[in-house]
Amino acid sequence: MSRPSWHLTAALLLGVSAVAALPARPVALTLVAPAPKPGDEAKHYRIVTLTPPKGCVLEVGGLAMRPDGDLLACTRRGEVWLVKHPNADNAADVQFKLFATGLHEALGIRVDPDGVYVVQRPELTKLVSKDGETVDEYVTVCDRWGVSGDYHEFAFGPARDKDGNFYVTLNVGFGGGHQSKAPWRGWCVKITPQGELKPWATGLRSPNGVNVSPDGDLFYADNQGEWVATCKLQHVQEGDYYGHPAGLRWVKQSPFAATLPEKHDSGMLYDGQKGTSKNGGLAPHTPPTVWFPYGRMGQSLSEPVWDTTGGKFGPFAGQCFVGDQNKSNVMRVHLEKINGKYQGACFPFRSGFESGVNRLCFGPDGSLYVGMTNRGWGSLGGRSDGLQRLVYTGVVPFEIRTMELTTSGFDLTFTKPLDRDSAARVAAYSLSSFTYLYSSHYGSEEVDRRAEKVQAVAVAADGKRVSLTVDGFRPGRVYELHLQDVRSADGEAVLHPEGYYTLNEIPK
Repeated sequence: MSRPSWHLTAALLLGVSAVAALPARPVALTLVAPAPKPGDEAKHYRIVTLTPPKGCVLEVGGLAMRPDGDLLACTRRGEVWLVKHPNADNAADVQFKLFATGLHEALGIRVDPDGVYVVQRPELTKLVSKDGETVDEYVTVCDRWGVSGDYHEFAFGPARDKDGNFYVTLNVGFGGGHQSKAPWRGWCVKITPQGELKPWATGLRSPNGVNVSPDGDLFYADNQGEWVATCKLQHVQEGDYYGHPAGLRWVKQSPFAATLPEKHDSGMLYDGQKGTSKNGGLAPHTPPTVWFPYGRMGQSLSEPVWDTTGGKFGPFAGQCFVGDQNKSNVMRVHLEKINGKYQGACFPFRSGFESGVNRLCFGPDGSLYVGMTNRGWGSLGGRSDGLQRLVYTGVVPFEIRTMELTTSGFDLTFTKPLDRDSAARVAAYSLSSFTYLYSSHYGSEEVDRRAEKVQAVAVAADGKRVSLTVDGFRPGRVYELHLQDVRSADGEAVLHPEGYYTLNEIPK
């Protein structure tokens, strides 16, 4: 969770001044196609609103499906609601029942064969219900992280691995003084099935959402702010450091005292060029898996989820979807591994939700449930909270499905066959790149923007893949792609003709 842009004016001005000393380069002017209207997106994915009972303020902090197809939604106000028949065609058939109450800012819930688990601010809790209708017992699984009373000490999760271990991400504080007043703030912690807490990784800022991918890898989504140039998706591995130094306060009490620093310089550029620091060089932490360019791709990221519906949700099976709490939209991510490390591209997907998108959950019918809250900071959509369902209409959108790095450029795959003449033009592809400043200032401008030359284009025999030849890749940069007048074989325009690829590794 992070403040929206109107709350950041002074901080962003600091960010501008911080990069003013950088060498000036010509700005590449990119021709941007008009953004699709929600009505265009609705041809392919329609939004259904689930209306809670009067008096229920459904500020959703977590969503989880039960095996019977019913939905559990926990809220910032400490309630858990059982939503029966959530995918009913008739709205009157959807029923809400209060399942649990009295929790402390519940911001994550999951349903497992061994029970229902919820993360509230001070602990991971198991909810025991004898009849499946209301909770009879609240069992503390782990309460070994600290709480100081700072208003911004959120706790997110739980994600869970194949061995039954839980993972919780802990927000740093914003209420004055040290941002990690209490133990393990700014950390991802592992909790064993027996309830033992183990520090797992640090450098987190506002990690609003943590999940395990279908391949068993752990990811979290972080929010722009001090030390975080813009919102990002991060692959989490034991002992890694992800850039925000507040959590380093607890390194000596962790298993990583010999490998993690206690402090470091500010002012490096992510692509290794000299920044505002005297030392320059690369930022001293594991770089983001995917950057989300601020404003164009959200402003306050939330939970990542993976499409495991096997095609029920359309042509993006296996890809990651991430919500945004300020822009009230859902974005799409295609990940790949280069040299054993994750990186990839993000794309716009669906806008037009009633409030800030905070939690996502796929149902057995292929619907994507969208839990919302604007947390009092404002969002698009006009409402402060709510629950909606995103349904694939069966009409395939014409989209860039994947953007993958090759030894000679990028390969783009599409959801529908291409009109070969429109797709084979070099002029149809506008590519630029930029990097960010890693510093203690609140966010970063896009630094050192350059025009990148697309030298050649080849359309594959199947008509659904285009190979772009591009020279001079540099790790640590975001490659921004825009398409102009590329059409499908049946004359359709690309619904979202843009993509943003974060490059950390170059294929060997």
